[in-house]
Amino acid sequence: MSLYDLKIKIQNNYLLPIVRKHRKLADLYYFLFSSDFSREHQKVLEGKFLHLSALRANQPNAFHLRRQVHRLEKGLIMKNRRRSFARDYIGDTVKNYITLSENRHLGGDIDEGLLLWGYSVLTAYFEAVEHDAEIQALHAQFVACDHPLSIQQSPVKAAPYKRKEAHRSQVTYEDFLSLTKQRRSVRYFLQQEVPRELLEKAMAAATFSPSACNRQPFYFHVFTEEEKKNQVGALPAGIRPFFKNIPVIMVLVGRLSAYLSERDRHVIYLDGGLASMSFVLALETLGLSSVTINWPDIEYLEGKMDELLPLKPDERPLMLIGVGYADPEGGIPYSQKKTPDQLMRFNELRS
Repeated sequence: MSLYDLKIKIQNNYLLPIVRKHRKLADLYYFLFSSDFSREHQKVLEGKFLHLSALRANQPNAFHLRRQVHRLEKGLIMKNRRRSFARDYIGDTVKNYITLSENRHLGGDIDEGLLLWGYSVLTAYFEAVEHDAEIQALHAQFVACDHPLSIQQSPVKAAPYKRKEAHRSQVTYEDFLSLTKQRRSVRYFLQQEVPRELLEKAMAAATFSPSACNRQPFYFHVFTEEEKKNQVGALPAGIRPFFKNIPVIMVLVGRLSAYLSERDRHVIYLDGGLASMSFVLALETLGLSSVTINWPDIEYLEGKMDELLPLKPDERPLMLIGVGYADPEGGIPYSQKKTPDQLMRFNELRS
């Protein structure tokens, strides 16, 4: 028996039955006997540090503006709304909006869509609330800001609206259910190039996925060049027999600098998963197929991915997605699904 196997045997057979019983014992266990969460801890702290540092230095922080503007929107749509609200963070929101407007040349997370949204919602806010000396001063700062001229002249306003004014799809439940049945994980693809424009179309649909406070704390590395694609595809164990056959491999990356607190450390997984599902469904409507690829939290593989991708200190790979035109003769696992009865529990509370 190797030392590693002995270690695992001791952990599972002797330590686990004891340390599982109390949080402090669990903390002690991971401090003394296991480093399985060490990378996550370090990445979460790095993200928190980067977020705080940007705010303290008055540097552009698009994630923070997204959160604050979304909070304003929720206040604006409240029924029987108070004439004064958001007093504890409106100053911070105006300050951050001005900082991003003045640094829009940096690009990246600061795009015209974000600034138009911030401009529209802040304009609606100042029109909706009572103006005392403090609000008047903030409004004056906002008006005097160097707004992009195209945004001030834009006929489009990115502000809250009524549900009755929303875009209405003609897709029926039967249509959607049919699409979800059509989308299955494909592992054999035709050796046919995937047009970039189709990937971008599917991603455009994915951007409308729900995201906590609309921060969208993720992005995708896309590999279409054979050598690079195969370097990345060789890492996850689940596709090692198939990866060379996949025309496009994408790596979903979460950005922990989107958050100020450890309480939000799991949102990258939730938001990234929601966007990925919309993305792969959109691919089906464009004639493309996909395979979603689990990325296990294994330190050795994490290190290998870090060596390949230009990841920042706060960024974590979450999953991979393979994309291409399905081989009509390729096999598809049946993968029986659970029933609604198994997945839904109504009105249960502890007695």
